[in-house]
Amino acid sequence: MEIILLERIAKLGQMGDIVQVKDGFARNYLLPQGKALRANAANKQLFEAQKAQLEARNLEEKKEAEGVSEKVDGQTFIIIRQAGDSGQLYGSVSTRDISDAVTEGGCSVERRQVMLDRPIKELGLHNVQINLHPEVEVSVIVNVARTEEEAERQARGESIRDEFDDDDNEPLDQFDADEIFEDEETAKTAQERLAGDNEDDGGDTADEQEAAATQDADGEVQEGTETEADKSA
Repeated sequence: MEIILLERIAKLGQMGDIVQVKDGFARNYLLPQGKALRANAANKQLFEAQKAQLEARNLEEKKEAEGVSEKVDGQTFIIIRQAGDSGQLYGSVSTRDISDAVTEGGCSVERRQVMLDRPIKELGLHNVQINLHPEVEVSVIVNVARTEEEAERQARGESIRDEFDDDDNEPLDQFDADEIFEDEETAKTAQERLAGDNEDDGGDTADEQEAAATQDADGEVQEGTETEADKSA
C-alpha cells in the first residue's frame, strides 16, 4: 500500500514522504494511529493544505518530548517481582508494567512508546528504550528485583543470583567452633583441624566439617584423659 507519512517513522521516512508499505502494517498500525494517510489524490491535496499546521504541531510535540527526556533519560525504575534463586521470574515484566513504573515516577509514558522486543523474564538491570516522540528517544534502566533491598544491591553492582539461604552450605571459614564446644581448648583444637582441612581440599560441607571436628576434638580429649584402669595400674 502507498501512504503519505504524517510524521517521521524510523526506517520509513520523514513527514510528507510517500512510501510503499505492507497492507497489514498500514491497516493495523500506521493508519489507525494517525501516522499516515493513503496516498490517493484527495489525501495528497489534504496533506498539502495541512502541511504547515502538521509541521507546527510536530515541532511543539518534539519540544515537549525533549523536556520530558531531560527528566527520564538514564533514570532507574524499580519493579518488584517474585523469582527463584536462579533469577527466573514467576511471570514477566511487560511494556505496560514499565510504562506504569515510569508514569508513577512522574513522567507520563504510554505502553506503545516502550520499545521491548520481548517481556523481561529474569531479575537484574535491563536497559529499555522509550520513544517519547518520533525524533526523541531515551534509555531507562528497569531494575527488576524481589525486594527493595535487592534492588539497591543490584544498583550497586552486586549479583543476587544463585544465593542460598541454607546454613549447611556455609564455607568452612564461617564455622565457629566456640559455639559448639564449651571447653576453650577443645574448641581451639577443632577450629585448627577445620582450618587445616579447608586448605587441603575445601570441598566439605559445614555438616561434614563439623562432624570431623567433633571426632578429632573428642580424640584429643580422650588421649589426654586417664581412664580408671590406667589409674588403678
